[in-house]
Amino acid sequence: MIDTPEGYSKPRSILITGCSSGIGAEAAHILRGRNWRVFPTARKQEDLDRLSAQGFEAFYLDYEDAGSIRATADAVLDLTDGKLDALFNNGAYAVPGALEDIPTEAMRALFEANFIGWHDLTRQLVPSMRANGSGRIVQCSSVLGFVALKFRGAYTASKFAVEAYTDTLRQELHGSGLHVCLIEPGPIDTRFTQNTLANFDRWIGARGLESSVFRETYEKRRVRMESGEPGPFKLPASAVVRKLIHALEARRPKARYHVTVPTSLMSVAKRLLPTRLLDKVCIRAADAEE
Repeated sequence: MIDTPEGYSKPRSILITGCSSGIGAEAAHILRGRNWRVFPTARKQEDLDRLSAQGFEAFYLDYEDAGSIRATADAVLDLTDGKLDALFNNGAYAVPGALEDIPTEAMRALFEANFIGWHDLTRQLVPSMRANGSGRIVQCSSVLGFVALKFRGAYTASKFAVEAYTDTLRQELHGSGLHVCLIEPGPIDTRFTQNTLANFDRWIGARGLESSVFRETYEKRRVRMESGEPGPFKLPASAVVRKLIHALEARRPKARYHVTVPTSLMSVAKRLLPTRLLDKVCIRAADAEE
């Protein structure tokens, strides 16, 4: 249970991306209950219609569509008189597979959605926050933002980029009144896995599967992913929102928030283990899922 905040006479405002389901949707509902004015975004009209029916001021935003980024940023700044309090960059997807099997076009599209679009939206909003002398920018990264696992290379590369970007932005905004934070979830119970399978079919598909040296591995992984087994460490989306609340409302937010046990364990392993030993740990972790 998350307590209701005290001492806030008027709603603060936040723009949240990727609110069709999962972390974004959970964050939108919980923060609205904490006296936040929430502007959720989604890519599909049916999701926007549902959010609107639930009483939200919802906007179409696709990180791969620069026009939608500009339109949403302008609209939200207009509605808040240029005083948006927070941004939660959350929407992202994965294209699973060995790096040698991932088409260049797939990598380019994924980076547009998982990184370039985040940069575009962030830089649309930072000037107004800087002018107001306050603001929170929270980036939803991953345990795969600081450790790499095989067959997740495209997603991992984009999250490593987000981590470096966020660390740099935090340094550049030091002393401005803006706080920049990373949330590193790990396994969370969302539709991420189902969407991942769809992206595999889109970009690699049956033809790529037939020609890949990893065909047998892919087939085993697909069976496991389609089974929907939750896994021993998977947490609900609300666990991420608890960390988000601290990042948004604490006077001195942390630079990084770990959410799940695997994230905390991998953080320690990253600091303590030599690279070759860490590789063995990561390979074993990936193999355990096959």
